[in-house]
Amino acid sequence: MALNSSLNKVSLTALPPLSLYIHFPWCEKKCPYCDFNSHQIKEGVGTSSGFDEERYIKALIADLETELPRIWGRQVHSIFIGGGTPSLLSARGMDSLLSAIRARINLEPDAEITMEANPGSVEAEKFAGFAKAGINRVSLGIQSFQDAQLKALGRIHNGEEAKRAIAIALDHFKSVNLDLMYGLPMQTIDDAKKDIETALSFNTPHLSLYNLTLEPNTYFANFPPKLPNEDEIDTIFEQNLDLLTKAGYKRYEVSAYAKAGMECKHNLNYWRFGDYIGIGAGAHGKISFPDKITRQVRERHPETYMQSMETQGNALVESKDVATSDLPFEFMLNTLRLTDGVATNTFTERTGLPLNMISKGLHEATHKGLLDPNPSLLKGTTQGLRYLNNLQEIFLG
Repeated sequence: MALNSSLNKVSLTALPPLSLYIHFPWCEKKCPYCDFNSHQIKEGVGTSSGFDEERYIKALIADLETELPRIWGRQVHSIFIGGGTPSLLSARGMDSLLSAIRARINLEPDAEITMEANPGSVEAEKFAGFAKAGINRVSLGIQSFQDAQLKALGRIHNGEEAKRAIAIALDHFKSVNLDLMYGLPMQTIDDAKKDIETALSFNTPHLSLYNLTLEPNTYFANFPPKLPNEDEIDTIFEQNLDLLTKAGYKRYEVSAYAKAGMECKHNLNYWRFGDYIGIGAGAHGKISFPDKITRQVRERHPETYMQSMETQGNALVESKDVATSDLPFEFMLNTLRLTDGVATNTFTERTGLPLNMISKGLHEATHKGLLDPNPSLLKGTTQGLRYLNNLQEIFLG
């Protein structure tokens, strides 16, 4: 769908909520399906942990300081520490990092502060330290509870370690999310059901379910395992949705399920086209101004990132204003993931552009049965969520 933006300029009457994303780039072992910016630690490099924690934290804080003039006076509502495996940080390092952040930004008093963790790196004493430092939400990369599937995925933990990690997390954090995957090598429909039932037995407030996909530039892309067929995948998804709904979870985003009031605030801000500072190796950021929306990208490799911060004072590889012709697709790419959608006026509030820029796409998507016909909502239908890529592509300029 062509978009004529020559007469349209960004004009925001209010800035959206602001979050902070921190990328931790190291992990103990690179998984064969992972396309995230993660680097396997090398023992003996920097410190006994295989990475120089103090040096990296120093670079992160310097990186944050470069962003302060761009977000001056704005409050940060959530922090998300992703990776990689951020739980490889020491509790002392986490406390140092969060203390330095609080000293530099206006952080909402009850801000959601999430850390991703690998079940294989969970220790009770360490989690107690993370909680004391200010982490109040943890996202555990469980993927499966069955050893055969975990081995096929290249995970370093087993099913019993996954269960132990969940129990420890529930003892220390206000909110716990379990990341699970389905459509795994050798996985049967019954296997998938057992994974969900095991997850539900812990009654965590949030679950994320991802269908394993073979991403480019991964080991699995080059050496694809045998996966369930499309009919089996559909059956597993419907089975999962039924079990979760009956257990009191609402599917509020394509891959996210939560008990009432326990949705991930940080991710909701992404999907509602909010702003976020991105610091750390390979981090992306999006910051709005009254007359423009900007995006930045940092150096991907941790060593190059740290050297750039130390020698140049920044690690940017890209910093640009988003073209008005790109904003409609970026907005719809995110918001259409939400099962309840967003109010139609959110488009203008968050892009600073008139709604008529997407009127042709709205008509086409509605006509195809992919978009809810309610004019006050931008919301995918059940069919639209099922064929989300098709729906989003309608708004691609």
